[in-house]
Amino acid sequence: MKRVRLVVAYDGTHYHGWQIQPGKVTIESRLNEALTSLLGEPVQVIGASRTDSGVHAKGNVAVFDTSHRMPADRICMALNQRLPEDIRVQSSEEVDPDWHPRKCRCVKTYEYRILNRRIEMPMQRFYSHFCYFNLDLEKMQKAAGLLVGEHDFKSFCSVRTQVTDTVRTIYSIEVKRDEEDMIGIRVTGNGFLYNMVRIIAGTLMAVGMGQIAPEDMGAILEARDRRAAGPTAPARGLTLIRMEYDG
Repeated sequence: MKRVRLVVAYDGTHYHGWQIQPGKVTIESRLNEALTSLLGEPVQVIGASRTDSGVHAKGNVAVFDTSHRMPADRICMALNQRLPEDIRVQSSEEVDPDWHPRKCRCVKTYEYRILNRRIEMPMQRFYSHFCYFNLDLEKMQKAAGLLVGEHDFKSFCSVRTQVTDTVRTIYSIEVKRDEEDMIGIRVTGNGFLYNMVRIIAGTLMAVGMGQIAPEDMGAILEARDRRAAGPTAPARGLTLIRMEYDG
């Protein structure tokens, strides 16, 4: 028996998130079906990040155990032949039998994309949130800087969360606009609460529209109240960029 780690990229548009749900098609269910077919034995993957419906990923991580003799590094290419075209395994490798993607120290990076122009661009509709109001990038950058560091992010967490510890560390937040009027909010941290990045994005958009002052971010953190922050931005603008482990 060996444990294999996968790095998985996917377009989440047509899926009900990562996690298996009765009667719904998810990324996890598609991986389980393809691996079971490939290896000829029941397989259940364990995912690192349970992304929501409509959220995308360039580098989500999952592991599974198998007794099949196929070398771990060859599973990647063989598996991709059995997956739909909107899911692709980027790499596969053998790891220690006790390696767990949600129990090992990890640095995660997400990016939220906002198409900020007068008229929508159809090709971007599944991969960004459209905002026609001219966002003030400088104010958004100032507000984002106040979130860097270790804070209690309860104000930036969905009320549906079941976690009791809402303290997280954000290592960096970059807010940039490219030449095609796409604003990217790239957040790197040691972990994220349920909907945390989408709430950060929604709050920064409110700052950009002048509804929240940049200097109010400190008070929003201190409130530890979801009602103090801005709206939750739509899922389609969010992509899990990468997960970096110590080993």
